[in-house]
Amino acid sequence: MRLHPRARLTGTALGCAVLSLALTAAPAAAGGKQSVQPHWDRVGHAALAPRDGWGAATTGTTGGAAADAAHTSVVTSRAELVAALGGKNSGNGSNATPKIIYVKGTIDLNTDDAGTVLSCADYATDGYNLADYLAAYNQQTWGTDRVPTGPLEDARKASQQKQAAQVQIRVGSNTTLVGIDGKARILGGGLLVKNVDNVIIRNLTFEDAADCFPAWDPTDDATGNWNSEYDSLALATATHVWVDHNTFTDGRNPDSAQPLHLGRPYQVHDGQLDITNGSDYVTASWNVFKDHDKTNLVGSSNSSTVDPGHLRVTFHHNKWDSTIQRAPRVRFGQVDVYNNHYVVDNPGEYEYSWGVGKESQIVAEHNYFTLTRGAKAAQAIHNWGGTAITASGNLVNGVRTDIVGAFNAANPDLALGTDAGWTPTLRAQVTPTALVPAVVGLLSGAGRL
Repeated sequence: MRLHPRARLTGTALGCAVLSLALTAAPAAAGGKQSVQPHWDRVGHAALAPRDGWGAATTGTTGGAAADAAHTSVVTSRAELVAALGGKNSGNGSNATPKIIYVKGTIDLNTDDAGTVLSCADYATDGYNLADYLAAYNQQTWGTDRVPTGPLEDARKASQQKQAAQVQIRVGSNTTLVGIDGKARILGGGLLVKNVDNVIIRNLTFEDAADCFPAWDPTDDATGNWNSEYDSLALATATHVWVDHNTFTDGRNPDSAQPLHLGRPYQVHDGQLDITNGSDYVTASWNVFKDHDKTNLVGSSNSSTVDPGHLRVTFHHNKWDSTIQRAPRVRFGQVDVYNNHYVVDNPGEYEYSWGVGKESQIVAEHNYFTLTRGAKAAQAIHNWGGTAITASGNLVNGVRTDIVGAFNAANPDLALGTDAGWTPTLRAQVTPTALVPAVVGLLSGAGRL
């Protein structure tokens, strides 16, 4: 059985003086008053600026800005993080007390309360093992027209749920989470922002939220597929959320390095930032998404009854670097995608950036695509059952390009309209498109705040 890899961050951090600011006091018990340098104190108390994307709409997003000293913490371990969020009794994210949590160093979510590192073998239960699973559900034995059922599939689900209980950390309303030392990292799992309002997540590196127990679905596409759980950051029925200056990566455990099982890549990662289940009023700004497959999903499913009328999301000044798809893929929702930099350096793997799904209303303007080694502008869009996308002012390798026109010319049977039916008004800062690669490259991602 494949053990969970202990990946190490190899990302970048600017060497400017402000990023070298250290704590003025050593960490004490989580939940107690912690003293940080004035710069990080200001960052922790910052609210999303007016008009800065959909997250600024209605009541705006302030996170834990109103936190008192007793609810301001510095955390360095999983146990301290859970305690600062309200403890195990608040595992459903119900603790809405305003709180500011500063993350220092690496927090490995695959650890127990004593800090002992856990492997996939520690989560396996009810007799699950991968070799038996593959033998039971291969195409010759099980077939290709039904999803797995039976004791081994039940054991896989139970093992996955055991891991989920450890590596999915719930975040309550009125919370700000900030990485403070330029190296703050959430490793091996992710944060779940569910059924809450008013959350800020900044300056963190999310790395390798790997599922030890992917599910085989022989009915998924013509050849079947492995599907995993766990997003690095998942928003579900969440409102007023600001996700800013973070880096999302698979690190040293990319899906491209996984083996083939049952003839298909054994995919152990799901999304990096997914926004589903009627979430609303979200701004994702100045983030880096890199070296990943299914990057950003907005919307739950075509049959969702909670997504229509919600999913108002802004993506601006983000960088997608060598990702494969979903940047973002959208169902329903008015999604503003502007001033982002797309670097496509993997044309053999690259599928698309903007996924135009059912009733989606994407406005994609003033974005810059850097396409290398034969990638084409027409690849930037995939029609997942949508009807239209507004795309204007975009540059491809420095040339103003009608990306919808390129897609329609290459896919006449899937042609899209050019008017998504709305005009964004919440844009606090618009960078000239030609400057986007330089500005985003200099200022986006963790360690650049």
